[in-house]
Amino acid sequence: MSQTHPVKAYIGIGSNLADPVQQVTDVLPSLDKINQTRLLQHSVYYKSEAISDIPQEDYINAVACLETTLQPFDLLLELQAIEHAFYRQRDNELKWAPRTMDLDIILYGQHHQNDSHLTIPHPQMMNRLFVLQPLKDIAGSIYIPTLGSLDYLIEVAPPLRIKKLDN
Repeated sequence: MSQTHPVKAYIGIGSNLADPVQQVTDVLPSLDKINQTRLLQHSVYYKSEAISDIPQEDYINAVACLETTLQPFDLLLELQAIEHAFYRQRDNELKWAPRTMDLDIILYGQHHQNDSHLTIPHPQMMNRLFVLQPLKDIAGSIYIPTLGSLDYLIEVAPPLRIKKLDN
C-alpha cells in the first residue's frame, strides 16, 4: 500500500564487514531503486566505534534521505531485502554482531509508530551519534517527533568515538 503524497524518510546505513566503505557506497544505488522511492541525498561517511560487547571492527555509517510513497512497513521490507542481498546475517542471540549491511528507518516524515514490527522514530537514535551527526548533515536542525530538536539530541548523546571521513 502506498501514500498519496511523498514522505521524506531518513535511513541509517552501517557496515563493518567486507570493505565497509565500499558496502555503504554500493548500497546507495539500491536505495534509489526501491519501488515508489527515490534517493534525494546522503550524508558523508563517518567512522565510529561499535556499540557492542562483541569485539569487532569500527563501523562506517551514513544517513540517506529518501522520498517515498511506500508505507513504513513496506519500506522496512524493502530495506530488509536489500540487507539480505548484501549478505546480512541475522542472529537473534547476537543482536550487536558485526554486519555487512544494516539499514534502519530513522525517521519517516513526522510519523510516530511503536508496534511489534517497527518503531519510528528509531528507538535508539538519541543514543547514537553515528546516526545523529550524519542526520544533521542532511536534515539540518530538525525536530524529531517525541524526542525534541536534533541539536539538543546531539548535545546530550552519550560520548562515542566518531570521525567524519573525506568521501
